[in-house]
Amino acid sequence: MTILEHIRGPRDLSALTRRELDQLATDIREFLIQAVARTGGHLGPNLGVVELTIALHRVFDSPRDRILWDTGHQSYVHKLLTGRQDFSKLRGKGGLSGYPSREESDHDVIENSHASTVLGWADGLAKANQVLKKDDHVVAVIGDGALTGGMAWEALNNIAAAKDRPLVIVVNDNERSYAPTIGGLANHLATLRTTDGYERFLARGKDILQSTPVIGRALYGSLHGAKKGFKDFVAPQGMFEDLGLKYVGPIDGHDSAAVESALARAKCFHGPVIVHCLTEKGRGYQPALDDEADRFHSVGTMDASTCTPLAAAPGPSWTSVFGEEIAAIGAERPDVVAVTAAMLHPVGLTAFAERFPDRVWDVGIAEQHAAVSAAGLATGGLHPVVAVYATFLNRAFDQVLMDVALHKCGVTFVLDRAGVTGTDGASHNGMWDMSVLQVVPGLRIAAPRDADRLREELREAVEVDDAPTVVRFPKESAGEAIEATGRIGGMDVLHRDEDADVLLVSVGALAGVCLGTAELLRDRGIRCTVVDPRWVKPVDAQLPPLAARHRLVAVVEDNSRSGGVGWAIGQALRDAGADVPLRTFGIPEQFLAHGKRGEVLADIGLTPVEIAGAISAAMAAEDRPAEDPGKEN
Repeated sequence: MTILEHIRGPRDLSALTRRELDQLATDIREFLIQAVARTGGHLGPNLGVVELTIALHRVFDSPRDRILWDTGHQSYVHKLLTGRQDFSKLRGKGGLSGYPSREESDHDVIENSHASTVLGWADGLAKANQVLKKDDHVVAVIGDGALTGGMAWEALNNIAAAKDRPLVIVVNDNERSYAPTIGGLANHLATLRTTDGYERFLARGKDILQSTPVIGRALYGSLHGAKKGFKDFVAPQGMFEDLGLKYVGPIDGHDSAAVESALARAKCFHGPVIVHCLTEKGRGYQPALDDEADRFHSVGTMDASTCTPLAAAPGPSWTSVFGEEIAAIGAERPDVVAVTAAMLHPVGLTAFAERFPDRVWDVGIAEQHAAVSAAGLATGGLHPVVAVYATFLNRAFDQVLMDVALHKCGVTFVLDRAGVTGTDGASHNGMWDMSVLQVVPGLRIAAPRDADRLREELREAVEVDDAPTVVRFPKESAGEAIEATGRIGGMDVLHRDEDADVLLVSVGALAGVCLGTAELLRDRGIRCTVVDPRWVKPVDAQLPPLAARHRLVAVVEDNSRSGGVGWAIGQALRDAGADVPLRTFGIPEQFLAHGKRGEVLADIGLTPVEIAGAISAAMAAEDRPAEDPGKEN
């Protein structure tokens, strides 16, 4: 039986010897490698925070002391130490979330796993403690690139304003986000990494001076007044101290005794403290260390020994199709450039970056800056393609609206992981983009149904130079091509029965679902027309007259029903005076539990059987004769 199996909660750690703690770290790494290989998940980040997490739970008393994780994908070790060791269904339906979850444990505080938010949370909790005169501690763990986000620095500015408000900030510095972290802050932290003997050097100097007879103490007092300049010479940590933050480090994040000592000192300080820990992403697993792209940031199911994927995709991924096509476009058009926010490889820009290194910029976890910078690139005569996950564009809405759209900038936003993503849970579903962006004047949205349409619509998007465009697609495989049988306006006709009763408007990758629905309805005597608008904003001018020739319109979208494509089509029908009933099938206005994409879609009724049943019921209700209000029962 391993030491890990004896751990039922953080307090079980206090009795362990140093040797047992080292063995526990080994047990945890072995457990994570085997467990995550079976389910998929964020392996590299968690292998890097094993000793740090153990130290946090030995020094602080969770859940009384609040330990906050930014980003939450580093919380697997935290889960193991707080009594959650059943990883058999990690990120699967009914299993553990891949992020902190309040439903799972009182030890979890923040479920939002959008990076760079933890310091704002910590600032608020520390203020609440001060107002309520509570003496428990707040510890914010930030890293994996999250300090490149502007929100983190807004929070630091406020945290530093209160010198007497206790708060411990642990910088988990692994030099990476998804890929190696870039930018001025990364360079500053790199400088700090080279000064591991700094604290010992200063302490030794202080001891020598204070023990020198007659002049020692006086000389030390004089030098102490000049320590700021001296410290910046030895280790340029002034960036933090200029903000008024006490700085401890850098500490070897895999030296458990050193980390505990640093955290214990920070815990006793009556103000904000930064503890700078150096960790190695993927530590203890050589295949992860050999992977320079992202150190096994996130892996699918695989053989733990060979790292061979166990579940082969049925076709090319949406991301890979985009990556190939944008590289081809880049070869044809030297004005096309690329921007991303700390996810060059995950969004498929690897090939583009290799071929055109001077035309791609990774701005770090700074989506707002990505959008504004793209506006500048467009104004300067280029056509920028900003590639991010759909859920992360929410953070840059104001910049899309006021900087890109208001100035009629030709910027193409490519939104990967749109719609239901599944296993990463509520914060990572890209289910709001087509609702949020509906209100942006002049912006156009393309939702390709397959790989061929992605290539076509991406090329159409980059041809627009006087307004922003969006191309959005889901996670996983792009599936087989679905060819059109005709065209009405700009819409592809995918299926058409004579004298059709129902117009099915298929949005993006749900075309297969809509065609399956049409088959089931035909078996029930209900005829359908199925169209793919291709560009869902603005609504095609030919859609209202087409809708008027049917008895019912149904819109099927992988987006929130609130304010989405169905809403926009409904408004277009009303504006055109097309008096036809409308049903919208999409994602309900709720945060979705994690599970496989297909499982989540089934849970919310986005399947052919569910949709066909609802349409059949609506048609039957329409055919039912109205009751005479004067008739007695």
